[in-house]
Amino acid sequence: MGQKMKKKFRDIETFNSPFELGVRMVYLLNSFQPMGADLQKLVLLDYAIVYSDDLGGPVSLHTPVPYRGGEYLSRRDIIAQGLYLMSTRGLVDAEMDETGITYFAGDAARAMVGALTSPYLRELEMRCEWAATKFAKLDSLQMTEMFAQQGHLWGAEFEGMV
Repeated sequence: MGQKMKKKFRDIETFNSPFELGVRMVYLLNSFQPMGADLQKLVLLDYAIVYSDDLGGPVSLHTPVPYRGGEYLSRRDIIAQGLYLMSTRGLVDAEMDETGITYFAGDAARAMVGALTSPYLRELEMRCEWAATKFAKLDSLQMTEMFAQQGHLWGAEFEGMV
């Protein structure tokens, strides 16, 4: 039984999983309160907090890798799954109107962010606050255009996305 249990834990994907990205979304949305964001903006914000140095912010949370702009596209579905996962626990709320779906920090988000104190999560929180200050007033279209215009920073990986 011990071997079976060990195998189960090794098979669980931790990095770039809906859980990991969902946690980042909770931190982002908590920093944006009382405002929310649509999925497109959250995808761009995720890139901004992970590779903040690319955008003139603090040192990047993760080690910059070549062609990291491609992560932007591959994470969209995982972020959507993470938002759903966090919504089932009261950490994310979603509102639908004529413009689409907007996500907000749920009732339990502030408690979660305040309770978790690992160095990584403190660094994440600081970058989320930086992103909220820098990008809060921009909508997803403005952010997409901004990332596309600055595409040369990532080897023009954002070209043609506007």
